[in-house]
Amino acid sequence: MTNTKSELLSPDYIFETSWEVCNRVGGIYAVLSTRAASMVREHPDKVFFFGPDFGDHSDICFKEDKKLLKPWLQIFQSSNPQIPVRVGRWQVPGEPIAILLKFDALWSQKNDIYAWAWQKFQVQSHAAYGDYDESCLFGYATGMVMESLYNYLLVNSASTLKFCAHANEWQTAFSIFYLQDHCPEIATLFTTHATGIGRSIAGNGKPLYDYFEGYNGDQMAAELNMVSKHSVEKQAAHHADCFTTVSYITARECRQLLDKPVDIETPNGFEPTYVPKGKAFTARRQEARQALRKVAGHMLGGVVPENALLVCISGRQEWKNKGIDVFARSMDKLAQKIYHSPLPEQSPMDKPEVVAFVMIPYLDRAPIRNGNVSVVFVPYYLDGHDPLFSKTYYDLLIGMDVTVFPSYYEPWGYTPLESCAFHVPTITTSLAGFGEWAARQKEQYGVVVIDRNDSNFDQVADHIADDLLRFARLTPEQRDLARKEAAAVAKKADWKHFFKYYREAYDIALHKAAKRNQKIQNSQSSEL
Repeated sequence: MTNTKSELLSPDYIFETSWEVCNRVGGIYAVLSTRAASMVREHPDKVFFFGPDFGDHSDICFKEDKKLLKPWLQIFQSSNPQIPVRVGRWQVPGEPIAILLKFDALWSQKNDIYAWAWQKFQVQSHAAYGDYDESCLFGYATGMVMESLYNYLLVNSASTLKFCAHANEWQTAFSIFYLQDHCPEIATLFTTHATGIGRSIAGNGKPLYDYFEGYNGDQMAAELNMVSKHSVEKQAAHHADCFTTVSYITARECRQLLDKPVDIETPNGFEPTYVPKGKAFTARRQEARQALRKVAGHMLGGVVPENALLVCISGRQEWKNKGIDVFARSMDKLAQKIYHSPLPEQSPMDKPEVVAFVMIPYLDRAPIRNGNVSVVFVPYYLDGHDPLFSKTYYDLLIGMDVTVFPSYYEPWGYTPLESCAFHVPTITTSLAGFGEWAARQKEQYGVVVIDRNDSNFDQVADHIADDLLRFARLTPEQRDLARKEAAAVAKKADWKHFFKYYREAYDIALHKAAKRNQKIQNSQSSEL
């Protein structure tokens, strides 16, 4: 039986770190930045996010406050001048305290740090390459900063305090190792949003699902040159006081590939304050549609009709994992279906126009135009400063009629959830955590979940084409119903419903840390 909120141990302070704190790179930024408001509501000014300091890039969403935590900052910088730190507010709902740090000075200590990680936690850093060094040094430095802030807050309090430190993804796992070794009083949590080896298996064209029970994580890490990243992720999963992931799909991966069942699943929610209400919503949607049709018209050399079906796919540049390949095939199939299959009451010229927007940064290849189906390629991060729209992704998403995210590998799938939140019906797959969750909800009209596996690529593309043609031929009343049902699904994934899983995760971590520290105290007493 799940404990009630009042029965759970609750942290007095929460430290959380990610490479994407004040650093918009991918979906984890959306997860943390939307969850922050719920955290701050329950723990006002007791939540601290730690991220890398990238100067002007970080300042887009970070506002420094030199008065905030000034006494602690002076103490830390006087003893650790090699790690510059800035304190301020993350400019997202809830405006949590954010601490950004530079870690360049630790490069000279890299070999010593890796030797320590091997001796204490069996982390195999010898095969490191790429972003491994940068990430691990950031994690280690973050642990140092967390330890210092913990000591400051503890000394300046008259009561016993409970602390939780939460690391997201392997890039920040060294913060857990540091705290377990130097500051075991802090309860630690580790969340893998996608196992590195699972993503690599899928991205390298291997059949992840048909052969799932036959995969060994360590063996595949060696084969795919993932030894160090896999090692740090696996050891963090085993050593953290509470190990979580975002969906049943990824929990299955963790058990098989990391040899560690998760302690609890913590699905990703959405913060509704991002979505305008009433007249503001209608105005924003109309503005978005005008911008989309205008840009599409310029790029396609014609006028896009007002009743054209505006379709979108977005996300990271992973041709297979994100389903960009099957989306491209579905556009060809859709064009053929429109050409060959007019409804009986239609004349041959009365066929729907479809404009598909491929909003994928730096994508080096995009689908073809075909008949009544046109494709607009948007290879930019939509942060409001791109050369095509000068609008954010949310400012454009609100104007879409339907989105398509036919993922092959998607531990959760924030993009279809965002779509629903902005009242846009979406098509996703059973291989996405969100899709698996949404399939269990009652509102099926606004979220289409296509069953996908290792061998039905063409059938999935055909299914998408049929669904888009059906959307294109809906009456205005039917489209309104689909939009309402999409929004209803998003409401069920509001953080006010999903944050309870984090309360349980904190409770698990605090209980385990308490047992560990009791053993330490008993051991120290026996030595005396």
